[in-house]
Amino acid sequence: MGFSEKQEALVKESWDVMKEDIHELSLYLYQMILEIAPEAKGLFSFLKDTDEIPRNNAKLRSHAVKVFKMVCEAAIQLREKGEVVISGSTLKYLGSVHLQKGIVDAHFEIVKEALIRTVTKAMGERCSEEMKNAWAEAYDQMAAAIITEMKQEAAAAKA
Repeated sequence: MGFSEKQEALVKESWDVMKEDIHELSLYLYQMILEIAPEAKGLFSFLKDTDEIPRNNAKLRSHAVKVFKMVCEAAIQLREKGEVVISGSTLKYLGSVHLQKGIVDAHFEIVKEALIRTVTKAMGERCSEEMKNAWAEAYDQMAAAIITEMKQEAAAAKA
């Protein structure tokens, strides 16, 4: 079936709205991650030495923006190419960092849930099941590319 033109439009439309309040939504994304999995705090260098999510933490905001942008780009690629293609060096870096941090498949599910909650909050009444599903599909495809790279790197390290 593939990623439809409507799914891509829903992701792009909501991202355009969310960009307007990215500072607050970045904080909200991490609040949701920690609400779902408080133990995840130690996985983020910019959160592990604090008891709260710092409102003015540039690294936190930067990381959240990268997540949102990558999912949005994944949606566009799914529509145009039928798959998510992350440039080789970026993918290698993401795989390596996630592997070093001890990220496992379940962690990606936690971030997806937090992302969907964030989209829901940002879009309010305009957020439909179709919009949430479009973000979820784009995120899943992006996460799958990173997970594949992590597994390849882990296998190469064992060889």
